[in-house]
Amino acid sequence: MKLTLEQGSLLVKLARKAVSTYLTFGTRIEAPKKVPRILTEKKGVFVTIRKITTDEYGVRRWILRGCLGYAFPKLPLVQATINAAIAAATQDPRFPPLTTSELSQVIFEVTILSKPELIKVNNPSEYPSRIKIGLHGVIVKKGLTMGVLLPQTAIEYEWDETTFLNQACIKAGLPPDAWELGEVEIYRFTTQIFAEIEPNGEIIERQLYIEESR
Repeated sequence: MKLTLEQGSLLVKLARKAVSTYLTFGTRIEAPKKVPRILTEKKGVFVTIRKITTDEYGVRRWILRGCLGYAFPKLPLVQATINAAIAAATQDPRFPPLTTSELSQVIFEVTILSKPELIKVNNPSEYPSRIKIGLHGVIVKKGLTMGVLLPQTAIEYEWDETTFLNQACIKAGLPPDAWELGEVEIYRFTTQIFAEIEPNGEIIERQLYIEESR
């Protein structure tokens, strides 16, 4: 079952509130109890924080400011969203912790994941054909090592399927061609993405993939 725009908007607002409260008071908000049932189900979720900037030509752009979450369904969605939002703001090792002064300059995006599906192939060369850019995110897993890439990443960097797999391996700390050697598990998943258009502004559902008509 998919989330409605109203339900997705609730999660985006919850992510912003969680980060604002944590940065201001150092406390974690409690997960709301009176929410639609689907929001209490265990689901994977990532929270992405992007900072809006203006370049020298006056063109507005965004830069990544943090992104963390759960690839597998471990917690109720509302609680997982709170945890992921605070982690994205304060624990992403690629960036310094977000500050309260930045809250008016960033947009929040919540990506809800389907349960990851292990891709089974007879030959590793088949992996690219089992992934659709814009539709699937990928997980590369080897032992305790794991790399996760959301579908919007491939769109934003204009990667093809092979590059997407290479980058997922790199994200896992493995050689880019590790997937070709058949030594890793590869999962795919689909998503629903809800995001602010402006800081604390209107929330939309992002559509990355449109099924081709036959």
